[in-house]
Amino acid sequence: MTEVNLSIDDNGVALIALNAPDRRNSMNLDMVQEIVAIVDSCVADDAVGAVVVTGEGKGFCAGATLDHLAGSTGASESRAVGSVYDGFLVFANCPKPTIAAVNGAAVGAGMNLALACDLRIASTSAKFITRFLDLGLHPGGGHTWMLQRAVGPQVARAMVLFGQEYSGDDAARVGLAYECTTPDELIPRALAVGARAASMPRELSKRTKATMNGMWTVESSSEAVALELDVQSWSLQQPDFKERIANFGKR
Repeated sequence: MTEVNLSIDDNGVALIALNAPDRRNSMNLDMVQEIVAIVDSCVADDAVGAVVVTGEGKGFCAGATLDHLAGSTGASESRAVGSVYDGFLVFANCPKPTIAAVNGAAVGAGMNLALACDLRIASTSAKFITRFLDLGLHPGGGHTWMLQRAVGPQVARAMVLFGQEYSGDDAARVGLAYECTTPDELIPRALAVGARAASMPRELSKRTKATMNGMWTVESSSEAVALELDVQSWSLQQPDFKERIANFGKR
């Protein structure tokens, strides 16, 4: 039985659903391998313009399975723990726009999965919980880096060091989620937002995302202008630009 489902709608939005609701979609190595293969297939598929990830049942993703963590001892412990990282790093490295539709608890590595996406849309039933220190475990997978980038140092430390949990509404309030919806509206809303991204020229979208990722190391406006200039010049020569400008004048 597959532990990851994939569907692609008519707008070019891929919906990836973790399908192990009996364990709240916690990740083991088999699930991670499925996630990586499916995301890679979406990247290679020109029909896909955006990717949404969610969880089946009541949970989004409860992190790594506890038996996987408990077995990560001895000389191979770093490799064993790190093997779970691919399940969310494949989203962080995805060149296409990504959305986490957080339907329930996102815990530990499950929070990393949500943080790895470009956008997080939460339902009112969502929970964002770091829980690393509760398990006697140091945060991993870039958790502290991604979280502090998303919400700033104070909220990140409240969650990691002080064990504060955030609901979907609270997550939207502090910027951890882009917005919060009802459970019934979550997937339709995520697909609609994804459809808008998928309607953009594919190569332009990928290059723009790459530019935005590169801005994290930029320290001046002149440097930012230079980083954008070559790609903007490239876009001016593309058929998509000429066609859309011509059509825009007819509106």
